[in-house]
Amino acid sequence: MAADVNLRHHGDAELAPGLTDLAVNVRLAGPPGWLRAELARTLDHLAAYPDPAPAIAAVAARHRRPRGEVLLTSGAAEAFVLIARALRPEHAVVVHPQFTEPEAALRAAGHRVRRVVLPPGGGFRLTGAAVPPEADLVIIGNPTNPTSVLHRARDLAALARPGRVVVIDEAFMDAVPGEGESLAGVPGMPGLLVIRSLTKTWGLAGLRVGYVLGPAWLLQRLREAQPLWAVSSPALAAACACSSPRAVAEAAAAARQAQQHRAHLTRLLRAIPGVVLPGAPQAPFVLIRVPDGTRVRSELRRRGFAVRRGDTFPGLGPDWLRIAVRGPATSESFSRSLREVLHD
Repeated sequence: MAADVNLRHHGDAELAPGLTDLAVNVRLAGPPGWLRAELARTLDHLAAYPDPAPAIAAVAARHRRPRGEVLLTSGAAEAFVLIARALRPEHAVVVHPQFTEPEAALRAAGHRVRRVVLPPGGGFRLTGAAVPPEADLVIIGNPTNPTSVLHRARDLAALARPGRVVVIDEAFMDAVPGEGESLAGVPGMPGLLVIRSLTKTWGLAGLRVGYVLGPAWLLQRLREAQPLWAVSSPALAAACACSSPRAVAEAAAAARQAQQHRAHLTRLLRAIPGVVLPGAPQAPFVLIRVPDGTRVRSELRRRGFAVRRGDTFPGLGPDWLRIAVRGPATSESFSRSLREVLHD
């Protein structure tokens, strides 16, 4: 494990009773009623082993891919562990700042990892020369956690080449209206793996459900590293339900609303002297830089707000804070508190 930052620190560690949660990027406090009903129906069948076939079919139909190009996982985090176990890269590259579990999984499996750190001056955007040509495994988020940058699909597709596996973490893509930069529905790209999560949009972080899309031969290698029955029956039911046309339409409506709420939050933040908000956020969270970030984060907690610290992301430091997008009233209350903390 790299000693410079704590790769295993995540936003839930920031929470405490009584705090308004701006640290965790789960949209809902719990699944909606119709999804709860689908999950409840599985309780009468828990004596049977999970059957993933209906969920695989539903996910495949949602992304218009063959069923052999879908691998269900116990959350997106398991997918990174399977990649680290199944593949033997000689030159693994993780593009930072981003979700730290991919690097943590690679290091835990004994792989050496090279970091490509994108600078804030460029809005944390990927450039063609950033990834070294010898890289045989490249992992990048889109939209990226915590920077909220949405990379262009053509720039990510350009990373693919013979002998290289490219992993795109699209855990937050369903929170982007239209999903225009997604590669999830683009089959036939050798070595391209796309990871998706259902936990963020549907309030299912405790259920653990996600999936990987990619070439059947490559998914078979991951499948061989996966324990039997890794995805529970309730999680499989969620995968079915959340892949339905009704659910996809509901997620799209939620993404449009989140876009409006994010625009409101960014306007408020940009109006506060001392706050730097780089680039153009496109995810349901924003990344800001403030002076004396450790003190600011502590004072915000004292005023009732939990935010995600930035110093556990390679390429950032203690002056960076990630803020989850919430409704207008919460954003306004938070921005008032932040302004007071910065200008006490």
